[in-house]
Amino acid sequence: MATGQLFSKTTQALFYNYKQLPIQRMLDFDFLCGRETPSVAGIINPGSEGFQKLFFGQEEIAIPVHSTVLSELIHIDLARLTDMENFIEAASATHPTADVFINFASFRSAAASSMAALKQPTIRVVAIIAEGVPEADTKQLIAYARANNKVVIGPATVGGIQAGAFKIGDTAGTIDNIIQSKLYRPGSVGFVSKSGGMSNELYNTIARVTDGIYEGIAIGGDVFPGSTLSDHVLRFNNIPQVKMIVVLGELGGQDEYSLVEALKQGKVNKPVVAWVSGTCARLFKSEVQFGHAGAKSGGELESAQAKNQALKDAGAVVPTSYEALETAIKETFEKLVEAGKITPVKEVKPPQIPEDLNIAIKSGRVRAPTHIISTISDDRGEEPCYAGVPMSSIVEQGYGVGDVISLLWFKRSLPRYCTKFIEICIMLCADHGPCVSGAHNTIVTARAGKDLVSSLVSASETGLLTIGPRFGGAIDDAARYFKDAYDRGLTAYEFVESMKKKGIRVPGIGHRIKRGDNRDKRVELLQLFARTNFPSVKYMEYAVQVETYTLSKANNLVLNVDGAIGSLFLDLLAGSGMFTKQEIDEIIEIGYLNGLFVLARSIGLIGHTFDQKRLKQPLYRHPWEDVLYTK
Repeated sequence: MATGQLFSKTTQALFYNYKQLPIQRMLDFDFLCGRETPSVAGIINPGSEGFQKLFFGQEEIAIPVHSTVLSELIHIDLARLTDMENFIEAASATHPTADVFINFASFRSAAASSMAALKQPTIRVVAIIAEGVPEADTKQLIAYARANNKVVIGPATVGGIQAGAFKIGDTAGTIDNIIQSKLYRPGSVGFVSKSGGMSNELYNTIARVTDGIYEGIAIGGDVFPGSTLSDHVLRFNNIPQVKMIVVLGELGGQDEYSLVEALKQGKVNKPVVAWVSGTCARLFKSEVQFGHAGAKSGGELESAQAKNQALKDAGAVVPTSYEALETAIKETFEKLVEAGKITPVKEVKPPQIPEDLNIAIKSGRVRAPTHIISTISDDRGEEPCYAGVPMSSIVEQGYGVGDVISLLWFKRSLPRYCTKFIEICIMLCADHGPCVSGAHNTIVTARAGKDLVSSLVSASETGLLTIGPRFGGAIDDAARYFKDAYDRGLTAYEFVESMKKKGIRVPGIGHRIKRGDNRDKRVELLQLFARTNFPSVKYMEYAVQVETYTLSKANNLVLNVDGAIGSLFLDLLAGSGMFTKQEIDEIIEIGYLNGLFVLARSIGLIGHTFDQKRLKQPLYRHPWEDVLYTK
């Protein structure tokens, strides 16, 4: 492996399997370092494509998202990656400057996607974040990478960082830790560790007693890491800016012994400060498995004590304990400064990263106006609430559709007779056959091959958009005019004649089919329910008086279902005692009652759509004989 520096200020990466926080942290680090271009060139995300909005400093940018097929990534033969290679190859070709592949895939698909990435000529470094990648797969990745002069960091890694230039995912943790660790500009120390968490700690430690990190790598805690401690130490030895090297190993395995051999053979000519964690393992009577898969001592040779002694004998600076590691690093750095081999880096002030609005709001540092007001429902808690009533209570207490409407429309739980009336209205208005305009237009649209939503609300005024003053939309007007006339004390005669003088038909009166001697059964059912259950039906009785007068003029001027619902809803609102006069006026003005018809008739229109599709009806053409052709 050897070679030298892996990353620079122009390094760009492809990020596999979108994770918002690690990518945003990379972009924030870019801004902190003064990069001109974002370090994330593109995102490869199973099942989605397009662009992902993220922040680059104060500016919001759109990073391309390339899709792939998730099913292709699981249980796949690593030797047969044609389809997956095509996905990753396409993204690599689109972003030829991206030479790092950051793989956030799960352990099930990490090996396959990593192998596909390694096969791309533009990719030099692959970082595998997942833990638990099958060892056999990892060995294949290692063999392929070494044979093709590529670098694998991980599995089970947090990544790596080039101070002041580039970082992988969540490396170094929060922005606060990055600033405290002075990682926004390069120092003189090369650092390599197995542990990602301890890397974050050591970055901070090293910054306290030296001029900081130049490059840091966490190789990962699996038994077979894609690259070893010695691989990176030898690389650091070839980087002129790295003046000293810090290594943090751990018990288990024999990776540290390859570094011991390199030191003995004189392959490393820079000071190495090293410590192997896990000396406490001897305090336990039985074998102990620490956090990482590889952190398990299989014998004396793999113990932390044996490794520390071997490193010390080979010439590394090895402290007596982890607590003494900081002092050892400090003394080694100061000797290099005194010898003139290190000129401490001048401190620079990093730019201020803009704070995310949601974080600033939570902390109370800023206030921001909301864009939407909602008073009827709330989905922020454990479960959604309708007008303050939890969803579980709605189900457990046996609420019906009428109860839900009362909560969402009227923001209160109405008495059972009120909600039952609402449900009756919905049932009675759900459909009125295929010949009425709304149903007819829905049927025509459905037979044209349109989908359900298009059949319901087509731009050509089919279905729901047909509802208006002439079809099902007269309920509000009926309620409005009946209420005004009753409240002003007009007689039926005075009301009807005044409407006539204005040239306005009385809403809720008149039917094309029903007559005085053939009343609408729906109206009779509504009136019967109201007379039995409502405390007062004064508005309905007034509507009946109006009907009596209009029937004296023509036998088809009967109270229709719009008029019945409109007048009875006035009685519901006024008689329940739960609404003020102002609230009742507002409900009528806004159009609540037409909403009831829209809701009800949607059931029938949906039914007609499904009916036509089930019957596989052809495109509708209106018959010639039903058209009057005239000049």
